[in-house]
Amino acid sequence: MAIADLYYLYQLEMTGVFRAVKKLQQLFRAGTVRLSSGDGAYGLYRFDRRGRLRYTQKDRYQAYLRGLGYTTIPPVKGAKPNTQFHNLLTHFINTVAQYWRDKRVSDVIRERAYDPSFGSVAVVRRAGLDLRNNLKWASYGHINVLRVEVMQLLDECFPILNADAIKRLFGAENAWDVIKEVMLRYYNQDVQASQRYPLATTGRNILRWLAIEHILKSSQAQFEALLQEIANDAEEWLTSAETLGIAYRRHKKPITPIANRRRHRMKKIQQV
Repeated sequence: MAIADLYYLYQLEMTGVFRAVKKLQQLFRAGTVRLSSGDGAYGLYRFDRRGRLRYTQKDRYQAYLRGLGYTTIPPVKGAKPNTQFHNLLTHFINTVAQYWRDKRVSDVIRERAYDPSFGSVAVVRRAGLDLRNNLKWASYGHINVLRVEVMQLLDECFPILNADAIKRLFGAENAWDVIKEVMLRYYNQDVQASQRYPLATTGRNILRWLAIEHILKSSQAQFEALLQEIANDAEEWLTSAETLGIAYRRHKKPITPIANRRRHRMKKIQQV
């Protein structure tokens, strides 16, 4: 469960939630924005209490590296990055999505379409067990208490970003528009929040499903009924991940640019 929340926090961190609030604080203190009272101003004033967090941005990035294998910050001494996580997660989600695609096809073209014996449950279970075992060993340490504190911090960020006065400052309709505008205007970054947020929510749902021990059910009919809970999440995660270029469906392969292929061929010739 802690890793599921950590994954959610990582994706929102990449959208720039915390950096956007920090920048609004700086602008508020400098008086460079038309903001002096109301929920937005009071929220930024109260947010100062979080100025001395037990876990800083560096601590969070190191936790993402140790638990998920993401970020490139140097790890804590003695810590080992979880470099296998993303491949295992992508493989598991692909097997879930493929299972339900095959199931939907069978519902149309096969007699006794609702026979639970259709499909390879063993493939899905094996992929899920591999991911579950990987996360079991990656979740020890301070990850559980870190995600509690950062989730509390996140709960304070969105009321500020969603305040009417702050939305008017940037001509935004919601908190996500505020984040995108702040990150683009002051950091020159396109954070792709519309893709990151679905990744965060669906990824957390899938990892939470994996933590409840549904993957250990031996009955195929029972397992299939439980697996249906994350069928749509798997498809939505894959769609968003393909848009960002961080994962692909099983039947697709990333296209290698022609320049890279030529470089690889020339390197082989030189070696010979």
